[in-house]
Amino acid sequence: MGNALRFLYEHCCEPTTAGDSDSLGPHGVSAATVCVSALSLDLFHFEITSQVPEGLDKHVVSSKKAQANWYRKLLEAWKEAKPPPETPEEVARLVIQTLKRHQKADVEGLLAFYGLQLPHTLAQVSAGGPTSLPQGVKFEMQTLPVDPKAVADGDTITVYVSTTDTRESSSVPGEVHMAAVQRSKARAERNYGKADALQKKIVEAGYRVINVQNEEILARKYRIRLRGIDAPESSMPYGKEAKEELANLVQGKCLRVFVYGEDRYRRCVGDIYCNGMFVQEVMLKKGLAWHYTAYDKRRELETWEKEARAKRVGLWASSNPEMPWEWRKDRREGRQH
Repeated sequence: MGNALRFLYEHCCEPTTAGDSDSLGPHGVSAATVCVSALSLDLFHFEITSQVPEGLDKHVVSSKKAQANWYRKLLEAWKEAKPPPETPEEVARLVIQTLKRHQKADVEGLLAFYGLQLPHTLAQVSAGGPTSLPQGVKFEMQTLPVDPKAVADGDTITVYVSTTDTRESSSVPGEVHMAAVQRSKARAERNYGKADALQKKIVEAGYRVINVQNEEILARKYRIRLRGIDAPESSMPYGKEAKEELANLVQGKCLRVFVYGEDRYRRCVGDIYCNGMFVQEVMLKKGLAWHYTAYDKRRELETWEKEARAKRVGLWASSNPEMPWEWRKDRREGRQH
């Protein structure tokens, strides 16, 4: 079934232009997720038929019986994963972890069969997050699922926190709460013009009514500046890649954010954890951000940047990448390259 999906994707879903690369084709998959869909469908097929996909023999060395054992284990791991893997990197990690006691040639062959990343290309990141509030944290927030469009660049993201949160519930302005109630009533009466006007009023106050799993939730908006890193600006080399990586990490996820303060642009400066992964660690290890030493002295961030430099990954593939803070300074002073 995975083979069939790959064939359909290549002939029916291949983007027609570069700008369409993230759009969904008629079979509900995109260039970014076709390998995820292929494996999930093959697992579904295996659960029904106990048959592994045709063509796998050409990529692995073990017998059909062994292959069936892998799919049995992967099916169980996929079911137990909470949340289930959604990105190619998450799926690759699940495969590697589940089959870690099996032959290297088989694991790498299976990954190659689905077009997934091989172990040596994945950044090794720490699992879990702080069990208590780290020193210096002003407050912690748990966000609603993140819209990938809310990622401005590789170190800035807009998030929303439900006003049912204990910290938020007591500070919602009365006019915002009233507008949310009136908007809900207007939508029930199909008065969408009035509902849109009320949503605009709510947004102007720094809030938004968001639909999460068919439930309307009044939420407060926060802009987060990732603490301790500085990613390339959008028009710099690797600026686009940094933004895409951050979007892939957080899209659809509920984030845990430790806020240490505000910057001069009134953004919350914080550490972000996504499914137990420290987001700044991922960005540094993939060579998609610098350690922002002017504002952060943490040794671990320095170490992660040095690891990426040594491996020449991401922006470190260049012999002399321009520092984003110097790039911004040059433009402020009119010294554009």
